[in-house]
Amino acid sequence: MLKKTTVNAKKILNKAIKKTQPKMRVSELNTILSLATGTAEISGLSKAKINELLTFKNGVIGMIHSLKPNSAGVIFLSNADSLKAGDRAVRTERVLDVPVGSALLGRVINPLGLPLDKKGMIRTTERLPVERESPAIMERATVDTPLQTGIKAIDAFIPIGRGQRELILGDRQTGKTAIAVDTILNQKDSGVISIYCAIGQRSSDTARVIATLQDNGVMNQCVVVVASGEDEAGLQYIAPYAATSIGEYFMSKGKDVLIVYDDLTSHARAYRQLSLLLRTPPGREAFPGDIFYIHSRLLERSTHLRKKDGGGSMTALPIVATEAGNISAYIPTNIISITDGQIYLSANLFQKGLMPAIDTGPSVSRVGGEAQLPAYRQLVGPLKLFYSQFEELESFSKFGVQLDEETQKKLARGRAIRFVLQQLQYHLMDVASQIAVFLSVNAGLLDNVPQDKIQPAQSVISKTMHTKFKNIVDAIMHKEKLDSLAQNKLIKAFQQSLLDEGITPRK
Repeated sequence: MLKKTTVNAKKILNKAIKKTQPKMRVSELNTILSLATGTAEISGLSKAKINELLTFKNGVIGMIHSLKPNSAGVIFLSNADSLKAGDRAVRTERVLDVPVGSALLGRVINPLGLPLDKKGMIRTTERLPVERESPAIMERATVDTPLQTGIKAIDAFIPIGRGQRELILGDRQTGKTAIAVDTILNQKDSGVISIYCAIGQRSSDTARVIATLQDNGVMNQCVVVVASGEDEAGLQYIAPYAATSIGEYFMSKGKDVLIVYDDLTSHARAYRQLSLLLRTPPGREAFPGDIFYIHSRLLERSTHLRKKDGGGSMTALPIVATEAGNISAYIPTNIISITDGQIYLSANLFQKGLMPAIDTGPSVSRVGGEAQLPAYRQLVGPLKLFYSQFEELESFSKFGVQLDEETQKKLARGRAIRFVLQQLQYHLMDVASQIAVFLSVNAGLLDNVPQDKIQPAQSVISKTMHTKFKNIVDAIMHKEKLDSLAQNKLIKAFQQSLLDEGITPRK
């Protein structure tokens, strides 16, 4: 009887002691085991989730990247130089998210949603996780509306549709960012919201892009997300996912969005650095085995939604840098296999002064042609075939063989096409003007026009199209074809306008 009473007394005493002691959160027992540049291994975290945010002393923020039986791999999203092994980590019990909404338009932010433009705090009522599932197949609609870039070589030969993913790749300093920026500028009056995501770029280069957007009056419909080369690798890694979540908000509201990732080569390198520090087994070229997955799950989020699910679209223009034109390297081939086509910029064409330096051979758009305006397809199909034949013929003619008159005419037509496709940055051309110029080329009006007169001739043709044929311009924009009667009428008018300006076209 005495023994039983003693046992009961012990239980009562233990319960009383527990009630008087403060309850300690499990998260307060998490400890840093080891530190590396931008990463850490932390013990505990038995109930943690992937992508959950952690806080450390001095306001340092981290994100759980990988879970192990007795520890977790964490990547830091802010400077962690003040931390050391043995410091505590506290769970926030929420996954990494980013503010979304119209308040972000016209702003420059980092991947955490913090402002970088000194315009004050951003006040939004909604936040979205940076990692989200891509829309299901049944939620997607076909790509049926063109996204005009204002660049003739792209809109004609490599058309992009709203909801498409079109890769831009080439060596350093060949004009990849220039094409992306021109595409953003061309959306000024289209209602498309643009998001420019700079990943691992120099701060001066990003500042130049921002200044261009401001100077051209498009910044108020843009969001710029910046993780510069000086920022932590963790910030560079989450940047494109955060930018995509911002775009998905607008897409869900029925808006059309254009998102530029500049560039995914830097993103892959940042992820490789983090993965190797966290002891992920390396594979080809020391990249981790899941490098394909980090880009596929990112780019699959760009699509065109059916009307039932919002009807918006998000068009992705990822940029990838090649070395010595090698598109068969690991990262380029990975992203080529994910996207719906690619625009390849040739260093050789760039050195020859042919701008934009687009090589139409390896460049392709797998779905954009379905969204191209009928008048475009009508004119550009034969033009593209003729141009590819011209390039082979030109290579043959360099051997110095004697050419017949018909071959010389084909060479003259091909050179006229090449000159027409040249276009300086910021000199964008609307749809109707492009169609007018291509119609003139097909008719041979520019075959014998000197190179220095090609640009003035295009301006004359464009002006004639908009001042004398507004009804035909409206018909083109309403997806109508140009019948033979309209084509003959336009050709005669263009020919006369060129003569009036002292430019002699071919008769």
